[in-house]
Amino acid sequence: MIHENAWNTYSDADLRELEALSKGYIDFLSDSKTERECTDNIVKLAEEKGYRDLRDIIAKGIKLVKGSKVYAVNMGKAVLMLNIGEDIIGDGMNILGAHIDSPRLDIKQNPVYESDEFAYLDTRYYGGIKKYHYLALPLALHGVVVKTDGSVVRICIGEKDDEPVVFVSDLLIHLASDQLKKVAADVVDGENLDITIGSRPLEGEEKDAVKAAVLKLLKEQYGIEEDDFISAEIEAVPAGRTREAGLDRSMIMGYGHDDRCCAYTSALAMLDTPDVKVTSCGLFVDKEEIGSVGATGMESHFFEDVMREVLDRMGKYSELNLIRCLRNSRMLSSDVSAAYDPLFADRFEKKNSARFGHGMAFNKYTGSRGKAGSNDANAEYLASLRAIMDGRGVVYQTAELGKVESGGGGTIAYILSLYGMQVIDSGIPVLSMHAPWETISKSDLYEAYKGYIAFLHDAK
Repeated sequence: MIHENAWNTYSDADLRELEALSKGYIDFLSDSKTERECTDNIVKLAEEKGYRDLRDIIAKGIKLVKGSKVYAVNMGKAVLMLNIGEDIIGDGMNILGAHIDSPRLDIKQNPVYESDEFAYLDTRYYGGIKKYHYLALPLALHGVVVKTDGSVVRICIGEKDDEPVVFVSDLLIHLASDQLKKVAADVVDGENLDITIGSRPLEGEEKDAVKAAVLKLLKEQYGIEEDDFISAEIEAVPAGRTREAGLDRSMIMGYGHDDRCCAYTSALAMLDTPDVKVTSCGLFVDKEEIGSVGATGMESHFFEDVMREVLDRMGKYSELNLIRCLRNSRMLSSDVSAAYDPLFADRFEKKNSARFGHGMAFNKYTGSRGKAGSNDANAEYLASLRAIMDGRGVVYQTAELGKVESGGGGTIAYILSLYGMQVIDSGIPVLSMHAPWETISKSDLYEAYKGYIAFLHDAK
């Protein structure tokens, strides 16, 4: 069943609210191109609405009660928000979860080198990309350099109009006859996605004079030595601000919709639902694009360790209470869906694909082929969500990721389901997923925001 196009349902007031949401999101996405930046901006929004750092709560011995609003940050790259309701153990929580990392090029730890009077940064790509997408594309450098004295230098080069960009060069069409015969996966080797950062030699230098000039510039402008790259996390991402797209301005095109469009609308829903009966939780994690691994990914103990601290501050901590709290919870694992694209229609099963402009999409299962790697949500849970969305007038749809044997993908849903809670994938349809520039519909962004608020109000 395909529900009505959401655009056909809006009043003038709805359209004003939609455009305000879209404007805020465009600014957020433009300023949140790394998981660190995304975390910082979510924390800033939370603090403006009265959320307090859990570390401060613990240090001061403050008791948490109904109505308390706290957040916790994990290594600057993941964040949890909590708005405490009436019975966190018996009622569990209503959890909105999303990931805040996106595919990109990461700078290696020994990256700077010169070859035939060009200076380069060596990279390793992160997440699933079509490597040729990153050729001849203006790139910006974002990240941090941590020096041995503990000081942190923040890097953001290439976003302002008066700043230079960097790039990966491509082979000119005139000499590309052999290259054009290759399959797409082999057009460029991963080790050749090296970023050109300079071509002007330093006067007086005889060896690697271009590299020396770049290092001199970094020293003068940022206080960075070559060895400091060893303790740096720098990401090369598409340069430029997120933009409205389409002559009718109905779409938004930008880097990192996957999955920051779900993270932003989830965080905003948390902030715009201040009074709740059931505890609400916003969970925004790193490393999903590489398997949710590591200390800042969903497979870490960050989530449950924070909940231990919260229950302790409520005077309710025991391992049994933690188990009951998590088991009694409900979650929307909010990750983007593949939007049906008529230009690639043979890759989709149309009646079970997410349609652009038809609202937020629920994926009962993800995975690949025989549902491998999937969380397969219970029918009872999906029925309860239908009732919630219908009751609040949210436009929604159901979807799966392409034809059965065309590929597949996964989310953080299966990890949370291990606690025994009800979990389903939901999110916003995206065109050109994992490309440097992805596209969403403003109406789907708006319906997701409405859907998350409905969930926080009514799920139980």
